[in-house]
Amino acid sequence: MFNTAFLDVPPLASASGTVQLPGSKSISNRVLLLAALCDGHTDIHDLLASDDTHVMLQALATLGCSIEHTSAHTVRIGGLAGQLRNKSAQLFLGNAGTAMRPLCAALTLLATTQGGSFELSGVARMHERPIGDLVQALRAMGGMVTDLGNPGFPPLRLGDGAVHDLDLSAPIQVRGDVSSQFLTALLLALPLVAKQDVVIQVVGELISKPYIDITLQLLARFGVHVHRDAWSTFTIPGGSCYQSPGSLHVEADASSASYFIALGAIAPSDEGVTVQGVGLDSIQGDIRFVEAAQAMGAVVTGGANALHIRRGAWPLKAIDLDCNHIPDAAMTLAVMALYAQGTTTLRNIASWRVKETDRLSAMATELRKLGATVVEGADCISITPPLSDRAWTTAPIATYDDHRIAMCLSLAAFNPRHLVTRINEPHCVAKTFPDYFEALFALAQVVPGRVPVICIDGPTASGKGTLSQCVAKALGYAWLDSGALYRLVGVAAQTAGLSTAAQDIANPSHAQALGELAASMQVQFSGDAVYLNGTDVSSDIRTEAAGMAASRVSALQPVRDALTALQHGFAKAPGLVADGRDMGTVIFPNAPLKVFLTASAEQRAQRRYKQLISKGNSANIDSLLADLQERDARDTSRVHAPLKPAEDAQLLDNTTLSIEQSVDQVLNWWQSKQVL
Repeated sequence: MFNTAFLDVPPLASASGTVQLPGSKSISNRVLLLAALCDGHTDIHDLLASDDTHVMLQALATLGCSIEHTSAHTVRIGGLAGQLRNKSAQLFLGNAGTAMRPLCAALTLLATTQGGSFELSGVARMHERPIGDLVQALRAMGGMVTDLGNPGFPPLRLGDGAVHDLDLSAPIQVRGDVSSQFLTALLLALPLVAKQDVVIQVVGELISKPYIDITLQLLARFGVHVHRDAWSTFTIPGGSCYQSPGSLHVEADASSASYFIALGAIAPSDEGVTVQGVGLDSIQGDIRFVEAAQAMGAVVTGGANALHIRRGAWPLKAIDLDCNHIPDAAMTLAVMALYAQGTTTLRNIASWRVKETDRLSAMATELRKLGATVVEGADCISITPPLSDRAWTTAPIATYDDHRIAMCLSLAAFNPRHLVTRINEPHCVAKTFPDYFEALFALAQVVPGRVPVICIDGPTASGKGTLSQCVAKALGYAWLDSGALYRLVGVAAQTAGLSTAAQDIANPSHAQALGELAASMQVQFSGDAVYLNGTDVSSDIRTEAAGMAASRVSALQPVRDALTALQHGFAKAPGLVADGRDMGTVIFPNAPLKVFLTASAEQRAQRRYKQLISKGNSANIDSLLADLQERDARDTSRVHAPLKPAEDAQLLDNTTLSIEQSVDQVLNWWQSKQVL
């Protein structure tokens, strides 16, 4: 996951390959609560790992459920059997509506009838999301709910510590035209107290009906069969009791599938894009996004557990669609509209206004930044794409701490002007799809020559390794320590039984074998760790023997050729920061930013001295200074790629600068080169 302040998505040209989707948020949190209300244990497989499920799991643990992670993708929930084990708690639920609304209903009924008291709160935005219609329905049946802030909004106190009776004789009325989560919450909670038949009547038109269908199907999996009369009346049979199915698999998220369905529809590719984990027979209503994408021109085929998408009509076709059945996925249609011919209108989406943010207003604002003409209505939005390729514009995309805005608007990176698309606060995707951007970059190919590369070259002990790591972390880019690569060849040679002695590498066939070995290395840099073919060799490459081997093999042309190709392979989306001695002059001569980092020999010797002493090694400052001066002379005069600044490099003398100041300077140079 990218924990950066922003992420610059480079211009994308095509996409192909396969993506495995995370579990459905809607199913995951419903199943967690249902398992918590059962007697016994429930094994939940393929549970979504996200912010929303995290806060739900924390809440259930606080309430007394046992939670065991039996494998990387399986959680075992020990249920409460409908009985409060802990009768008071303060639960923080972040911005998770799929946790706040159902827990509000379930805990109100349990606290009222069993004498408990619970406080529910969340982030500031959660305290702006309406819950009054649900609270009104709970109070009408005798549920004890107290507003702790603005009436009709969280935070709330549920129960008052005393036991009260409920009146379930009359139909329970709840509005259906604000959020389907209110009805879902009642459907999940009322079986706990349904001694006789309990009737729920929906007031107004029920929106997001497919989400209610998910709820009903999951209730049936846990032994509660609700009778539905159209979409207006729901009857929970008296004597209903939750029964664990023992084991349950969570479908992949159909809403998340929409981004990759759109990707396949937008991106030219002979192969297309395959989505695994959800198919055409999904129980999730958002699978009907497929129909909308097909109407816009996408070619979509699939089976029970996979979809295959490729571009069909181009440009895409504008549509006019009632999106009540796909409210979350409809946001992706708004971005697809940028690539359509004509005006696309999405209707019946008033629920966008009470989501993680006011999505109607937010999407209108952000789409206009891209050059679109947008008309925002009370419950609809019309998008006319930029009038020409040159009319596309760009500006930092505000995400409003809303995961879906970040994900769908990342697809603007396919704009025909090849503009960079900056996504602010990309970490907000953790709500449902923490690895979304990694999945996108694994499928998408950057416009040739447009992978951003920052080169940081400099002499020994100038601090280029530390600086490059910090810059890479700030931008969310990959990091390449080129100096480690030749040492890795020495380590790989030792493992393979290939000599790096001077008399052996003088043999052309032996040098060629070392080159082939270098070409086959699988190298990964992760923080301070260096991995070779999946093994952590961070300490191995720092030995004197590795350093001597690196010095000898670096003169071999087959090795240099292999490592040049290897280094080029590190240049992938979203970008690369490479440090070394010839990154800007030889390896990436076309990099948009080249920095030559230096400091006085005396200052570099002091830094090396402090580094060695801090690790418990003995050191002599005079010897270190002499060694650095000798190495500077050798590096600047060598035949192959002598150490020197590239002609267009920015010179950065950090003799008197802190690492923070150096990082800020490089980032400022980088920002000056971005078109945003």
